[in-house]
Amino acid sequence: MDLTVAATPFYFGSMGVEHLYLKKRIDAGDTSLRGYERRDTLASLSMGVGSLVVPLVLKQVLAPVVPGKGRWGKALVGVAIGAAAATTLADLVAQRTDGALPEAGHVPEPDPEPGSTTSNRATARRAARLARKVASSSAVTAVAAGITAGATTWASNTAARRLWARRRHQRDLGTGVLAVAGAIAAWDALYYWNHRFMHESRWLWAIHVVHHSSERYNLSTALRQPVADAFGMFLPYGALSLLGFRPRLIETAREVNLLYQYWIHTEAVAKLGPLEEVLNTPSHHRVHHGSNRQYLDRNHGSILIIWDRLFGTFEREDEPVVYGLTKNIDSFNPARIATHEHADILADVSRADTWSDRLGFVLRGPGWAYERHAERREPQPTAGVS
Repeated sequence: MDLTVAATPFYFGSMGVEHLYLKKRIDAGDTSLRGYERRDTLASLSMGVGSLVVPLVLKQVLAPVVPGKGRWGKALVGVAIGAAAATTLADLVAQRTDGALPEAGHVPEPDPEPGSTTSNRATARRAARLARKVASSSAVTAVAAGITAGATTWASNTAARRLWARRRHQRDLGTGVLAVAGAIAAWDALYYWNHRFMHESRWLWAIHVVHHSSERYNLSTALRQPVADAFGMFLPYGALSLLGFRPRLIETAREVNLLYQYWIHTEAVAKLGPLEEVLNTPSHHRVHHGSNRQYLDRNHGSILIIWDRLFGTFEREDEPVVYGLTKNIDSFNPARIATHEHADILADVSRADTWSDRLGFVLRGPGWAYERHAERREPQPTAGVS
């Protein structure tokens, strides 16, 4: 049985104990703690259930469109390529007729005579407007289909069992203590980089933002997990099988990693002395969940904090942590929590008029999108980066 599922009774028991402890401290006048809030906790628990159920559903839904495997895989790739071509053509039409568009604040003359210069300009304006509508919808189709095709192909070809069967030297590290420890350490190293990438690419941030959406920080927050990993492309944990780690051992490393992360989501534990120098602790992870400027995109480690120290993303807990996003979504609706950043990305792609901007809104950092909005004087999306 999956260790993370077997631990379910422990989750609820520990949350109950933490709730009582925090409530006692808050009632005694400790204003530094946020504690639990019913709607927030229910949202976190709902997302926890969703993180178990939704991936299973998505696996079945996406199986037919996996390129190279599914019945409709080639069709999905064709849709992505066709939509991208239609968008590019529509961009060219719109750009060629830009000069025919009226200046801001100018009202065009009505009903020009057919064949006149004014009539030709009116026709060009209509063509430009139509081209922009086509580009708007086809760009969204191209991006959505392209991401789905790319992510499902990558996941299919980098699965641990697939790579294990293809390994050349038949190396097998077995199931001893050293092999287990090695798998856990290797998973932890890959996790650091994947976690960091999820903060540095808006496409991946849209998946991970779920976990940062709560404005509270307690053990229930640990269960507020992503549901859309199927649409992400990450450094493959399955590649560990090429080093000789058995697929089941890799899965065990995942479970241990996830279980460790559970207990560090708490305000009930202060600092742990010398352990703070090596391990990821509640103090270090509170920093990671902070929306304070000095805490943004810091402390990406899972079990070990040494990766952050090595690669320049470490920050100690200093000023009080403000939890949540830099622009919170103010919602306890699990569907909204799970999809708001994806919706914002597609809206940005729809409004953009160049491939540079479209790809920037998807692939560049979350902060770039807000800078670009300011440059274009467009309204900000409803959610922000953390």
